[in-house]
Amino acid sequence: MPPVPSAFRDIPSVNILLHDASFVAVLAEYGHDATRTAIRTALANLRTSVASGASPDVTSTAISHLVIQALAQSLAPTLKPVFNLTGTILHTNLGRAPLPEVAVQAMIAAAGAVNLEYDLENGERGQRDSHIEGWIKRLTGAKAATAVNNNAAAVMIALNTLALGREVIVSRGELIEIGGAFRMPDIMQRSGCKLREVGTTNRTHLRDFTDAIGPNTAMILKVHTSNYTVQGFTKTVAESDLAALARSHNIPFVVDLGSGTLIDLTKYGLPAEITVRETLQNGADLVTFSGDKLLGGPQAGIIAGRADLVVRLAANPMKRAMRLDKITIAALAAVLRLYANPDQLVLHLPTLHLLSRPAADIAAQAERLKPLISSALSQIAQIDTEATQSQIGSGSLPIDTLNSHALTLTPLQPGDKALRNLTAALRRLPRPVIGRTNNGRILLDLRALTDDDDFIAQLSLSN
Repeated sequence: MPPVPSAFRDIPSVNILLHDASFVAVLAEYGHDATRTAIRTALANLRTSVASGASPDVTSTAISHLVIQALAQSLAPTLKPVFNLTGTILHTNLGRAPLPEVAVQAMIAAAGAVNLEYDLENGERGQRDSHIEGWIKRLTGAKAATAVNNNAAAVMIALNTLALGREVIVSRGELIEIGGAFRMPDIMQRSGCKLREVGTTNRTHLRDFTDAIGPNTAMILKVHTSNYTVQGFTKTVAESDLAALARSHNIPFVVDLGSGTLIDLTKYGLPAEITVRETLQNGADLVTFSGDKLLGGPQAGIIAGRADLVVRLAANPMKRAMRLDKITIAALAAVLRLYANPDQLVLHLPTLHLLSRPAADIAAQAERLKPLISSALSQIAQIDTEATQSQIGSGSLPIDTLNSHALTLTPLQPGDKALRNLTAALRRLPRPVIGRTNNGRILLDLRALTDDDDFIAQLSLSN
């Protein structure tokens, strides 16, 4: 039955609503243009509703509520905190390393005017790298250091500065592809150098590098295969041997270390990973590594090594395009300072704390949370616990896993649709919960859950 014309006449006009008392606060908070656009959208939706035979509330108060809801949603930040219960601690899609509180406070303090490139002692222009270089040198044993906005940029500027138009020798087994389909050969091409592959996928010998060196050789590059491993019948060349070979031909030996840890991880019960200091001691002239992986800091690409080479990199015009902003520098400096007291590092660096959590503690947490979650989601899913394996993530120690424990959510309604609906419901929570699905269940790995109360409280709201 078509709606009667009077139903449409009851819907107020845009102009009337803009002058209605219900919209005074809305206009004050959101402004005239945004409010007017939102009103037009709301009125169009109301007319559609009336045309379908419904009888919506068309009072100015009701419409103001619709407009406020729409405006708030449109202006809400799209970047929001989530509960990372995927079991991947350094999850690239979820922002990698969680920052320590001191880094957060340092970022806030740096939001205003700071001495980013101003030498307070001499009253002259300074260098932004000065706020981090001293700490990197202290923690790695490097003679000099600089930083750019990520490790891919660090590799690119090193290649562009030291090997533009010339050959860079790399083992074929190290021509990696990282997340997002970024490939080392593509980075090398964009850097303006020429790739010279040597060896095979699984075996490369020192003689392969020796035979490849010629008058157009600019560098030997070793790339840490951070997101995969080749096992079985394999052969790689030791860093010290490559360093000696490079030195004998007066060319730099550069190591892209990827994750780049500064400490011996085995002291915390974690798998062994070569440190930046060890790589430099093995003879690398430059080492590049990430700030937001095992280091536990903000996104950055750090370059440490020979002073003369770092000076050349800093003079490259690309450095300005890749440089760190004051907020990132403040955060990175704060994280580096934590390493001055290694005995307390696990207490203050979230990444190290999460990676080194004892499996028994996580299992106890799962048993503690199980009845609370079962109560909150009793109408939706069956809750159980089980042992599982976490991974470090972001290409760090790809074949090594960490014993962990997970809560499992099995939808009461069978089928893929029920599972998709439940995962979507978890993503729609005030602080989205991101887990992983397996065999018709959702696994919530608790290794990275440190806020039990807020996690349970919002689950209760969803029921």
